[in-house]
Amino acid sequence: MSELAVPAGQKIHASKKTYQMLIGGEWRDSKTGGTIDSIDPSNEEVIATVPDGGDADVADAVEAGKAAFAEWRTFSAAKRQKKMYELARRMEERVEHFAMLDAIDSGNPLTGMIEDAKKAPDEIRNFANMATELKGTSFETPDDVVCFTVREAFGVVGRIIPFNHPYRFAAKVAPGLAAGNAVILKPGETTSLSALEFGEMTMDIFPKGLISVVTGYGHTVGRAIVKHPEIMRVAFTGSVPTGQAIMRDAADHMKRLSLELGGKNPMIVFPDVDVDKAAQGCIKGMNLARSMGQSCQSNSRVFVHEKIYDRFVAALVERVAKLKVGDPRHEATVIGPVNHKKHYERIMGFIESGKDQGAKLSIGGARPSQFNKGYYVEPTVFSDVTMEMRIAREEIFGPVVSVFKWNDYDSVVKEANGTEFGLTANIWTNDLTLANKTAKAMQAGLVWINGAGGRVPGVPFGGYKLSGLGKEGDLSDLLSYTQEKTIITHLQ
Repeated sequence: MSELAVPAGQKIHASKKTYQMLIGGEWRDSKTGGTIDSIDPSNEEVIATVPDGGDADVADAVEAGKAAFAEWRTFSAAKRQKKMYELARRMEERVEHFAMLDAIDSGNPLTGMIEDAKKAPDEIRNFANMATELKGTSFETPDDVVCFTVREAFGVVGRIIPFNHPYRFAAKVAPGLAAGNAVILKPGETTSLSALEFGEMTMDIFPKGLISVVTGYGHTVGRAIVKHPEIMRVAFTGSVPTGQAIMRDAADHMKRLSLELGGKNPMIVFPDVDVDKAAQGCIKGMNLARSMGQSCQSNSRVFVHEKIYDRFVAALVERVAKLKVGDPRHEATVIGPVNHKKHYERIMGFIESGKDQGAKLSIGGARPSQFNKGYYVEPTVFSDVTMEMRIAREEIFGPVVSVFKWNDYDSVVKEANGTEFGLTANIWTNDLTLANKTAKAMQAGLVWINGAGGRVPGVPFGGYKLSGLGKEGDLSDLLSYTQEKTIITHLQ
């Protein structure tokens, strides 16, 4: 497998690589002149720099996108499909390269990033397959009138992605492309490398400027995308406060938004389950082995019935203790570092608050002793957690599990729903009637029963309450990148 490479024609220095952003089919520096260091979270070393973009760079990307859209909009759905299939094929040829690149740049373990790199082309192909579903509707009319609707692309759309799955989320340009739009992709400022190399693969497939990758911070490049008057459709994955800020900025031009935001997701464990299976299911649902719990859908609040509570905690702790923490480049590593210093400090602050507020630290809670560098956090389990505690209410977005004890059904449902979030929920019981009843009671956009983490391609994903707006991954996602127009013709 390769280590760190850069797109063809870009600069390579002895100690680090210098990337440029992709605008209008060309590599260029930011007009601000600034750069952002990309830091390997396993050793805190600078491995690359990316441009620190701004308003002028976004404006250039919009102009390039408008020119490309003028050509792309003339392509039939079948022709768009063919181009997207070609991109998916190229992506499948470079799975190992992108997996290693994300492991180095994000800190996520290599094995998890191989899974991501295999799923990324599936995202492209999935929406390519839906492209022919962009259909209108005809209506019954008098003989001298014809009435029907058509779906039209917006033109240039924005896609803002976070740091936790850099390459896989770069593939979320797919619905915008399939619907006939040009797309400006803004990756996380700490994990821009795979998005830039993804952009390189698109350059000779699509019209020049159809995909631009503009790097920079959320409050500059991200906000410039949201506020640009000619970008009328924006998709964002990230935090609730940022999502709320996007809504406020987008209101000026009545932009169409989809917001996939945070989660503080419950897992309810009933007393009839196999305790060992449920404990293993908790680890899988936390995404510890793939992204150190840096996942909006992680089941970070675990409600366990008092009859099996002690056995469950013991089984969970036993399994967490076996998770190998190490260099994310190594295939044996299960737990890598979290993504960046500020996030590391935030997670450690939550851990300290859990201790201070009376939760029992059952395992973890510190930097692993074998590392004196890197943003490593031991996988951590708190037990005897109550809803008054900060770790019970706020999204930590890290390898921290909070375990609660319950004995009353109505009370546990109330507590499971008792946050501002509503993204996912996870129910464990052998009583399928009870499972179905509880699933209906959950205020969440996705509910798993006796399992977690997997989603069938094409199913909708999105949350209730502050966990977001709109759905991703399904036909409604594709349709959201179009506007519906009604045409009424009076025949003469």
